[in-house]
Amino acid sequence: MKQEFARRLRAVALGVAACAALSACAPLLLGGAMVGGAMVATDRRTSGTILDDEGIELKAGSRVREALGDRGNVSATSYNRIVLLTGDVRDAADKATAERVVAGIENVKSVVNELVVGLARSVVSRSRDAFLTSKVKASFIDAKDLFSNSIKVVTAHQTVYLMGRVTEREANRATEVARGVDGVQKVVRVFEIISEAELANALPPQPAAAAAPSPAPSAPSKP
Repeated sequence: MKQEFARRLRAVALGVAACAALSACAPLLLGGAMVGGAMVATDRRTSGTILDDEGIELKAGSRVREALGDRGNVSATSYNRIVLLTGDVRDAADKATAERVVAGIENVKSVVNELVVGLARSVVSRSRDAFLTSKVKASFIDAKDLFSNSIKVVTAHQTVYLMGRVTEREANRATEVARGVDGVQKVVRVFEIISEAELANALPPQPAAAAAPSPAPSAPSKP
């Protein structure tokens, strides 16, 4: 497991380094966010933070499995170094253990522990949660007034968790849209709230509108 983690992390780091060295490098896809492309701006994380989040998730999965074995089904989702723990564990002690080992990972700022004690999800329940996640993401795209790539959606036990760096306006709108999706029982916001000014600075610069070409002079009419 450690060798696999090291191999994946080296591959990601090499990809970022190679992209930085090339002026016309194609975007690098990291966990659904392209480094070097427009999605980094809409994701509102730097390429370094995205890399940290990838590493945190890999380490969290490995360390929780080492600590708990088969006494739970835990998923760790990191956004801007804030880790959301979802899934289920056997008892309160295991829930606390999972949080402790994840909090000890380098670069983790905080842990939001939403693990459910004693309520294991069935395969059917997990499939339903995955379907709800896809429905919420599609609803964000349909909403048109949301930067859908800036919001990460996680679903467990039909509760939808929303992560990202968003304004209060965006947070309220995303919550409203998610609550309107059929099958969603509850929406939990794990947002970092930023100001409208911070949002403006995070957005990619808009290209200047091209000036309309001047009409060609008409040829003089012949008498």
